Amino acid sequence: MSLTSQIKEFALDIGYSKVGIIPADSFPEYIDELTNRNEMYAFYINSPNRPLVSAEPRSVMPSAKSIITMVYDYSQKSFPKKFTDVMGRVYQARAYNAPPEHTNGARKQLMREFLSKIGCKVGENIILPERLVAAKAGIVNYGRNNFVYADGIGSFIFLTSFIVDQELEYDQPTVEVGCPDGCSACMKACPTGAIYEPHKINPTRCITFNTNFTQDGMAGSYIQPEMREKMGTKVYGCDICQEVCPRNQARVKGKLPDDEYLLNAEKEFSLAKMLNMTDDFYQRRIYPLMYNYIKDRKYLQRNAAIALGNLGDPEFIPDLTVAMKNQEGLVRGYAAWALGRIGSQQAYQVLQECLTQETSVFVRKELEEALVAIQSISGID
Repeated sequence: MSLTSQIKEFALDIGYSKVGIIPADSFPEYIDELTNRNEMYAFYINSPNRPLVSAEPRSVMPSAKSIITMVYDYSQKSFPKKFTDVMGRVYQARAYNAPPEHTNGARKQLMREFLSKIGCKVGENIILPERLVAAKAGIVNYGRNNFVYADGIGSFIFLTSFIVDQELEYDQPTVEVGCPDGCSACMKACPTGAIYEPHKINPTRCITFNTNFTQDGMAGSYIQPEMREKMGTKVYGCDICQEVCPRNQARVKGKLPDDEYLLNAEKEFSLAKMLNMTDDFYQRRIYPLMYNYIKDRKYLQRNAAIALGNLGDPEFIPDLTVAMKNQEGLVRGYAAWALGRIGSQQAYQVLQECLTQETSVFVRKELEEALVAIQSISGID
């Protein structure tokens, strides 16, 4: 059996659905795309991932000869609606950059160890343009929503690639679009208009960006009020453009086995608990699903406050009142915005009382704007 066949068989054996291999050449089209849209992608271009450098693999690993890329199907089980209303499926599936002590992380580690065992030197910490790699390897094709799709599965997939120093047998590309002619379901469904034309997305308008990347030291923690209203109840990622896609309906509407872990987790989960989370709740029910991008829980609490504000239910005023005492000004500020969205006499009184005690410039501004919002809607004075 050839080295290529051994690699592909092992990958399929440990749970990957598709495997492809390409030469470790540069990706000039990816470099051009990021460079030409620098204003939109500056947060990523300037990040420690160094995407423009990694897009030329041999500049990072001179001995690189091949890239092995694999599809993992994370939609083999169903996802509870309580969770799909608030977070992306890839996080629920614990598939995205999973630590090695968990199944999805262990699978990647097993693959790396196997490659080393059969004599491959494996590149370290090289962040590749995974979707383009997989398309060039012939295991996915593109959708107009910028996601890639694997035949027989859809776009609810996670891609993993390894660069090795062995020359292997290479696959033929499928750098093409597989969407039905004239379909624009994803563009119409996106609440923020982030997909501004087929295959083009403004990441700063994407709900996932606003829930996950708006942190100090990255893209800044401030979320524009206009975006807050469009985020709905999403607190960690968003699948809307994938949920409406005709190519995903077999999985979205199909009867799939339950994920018992998620069923147990959803019994305890609520946005109100997330807003005022205890250490125990964070460790057991939040971190295992939302560890990927956000390391400081105040951003998760901010997102929960926005979601509760968009629900607009006075039932959550007591929870938001508790959040107004949070030591983090970020949490207090967005809790104030949420109270303004609810807009009742009770919310107005809470905001007025908090304003007399607040010292943070940011929080005072949010309090004042929330009070004005309630006054303009209800005439409360």
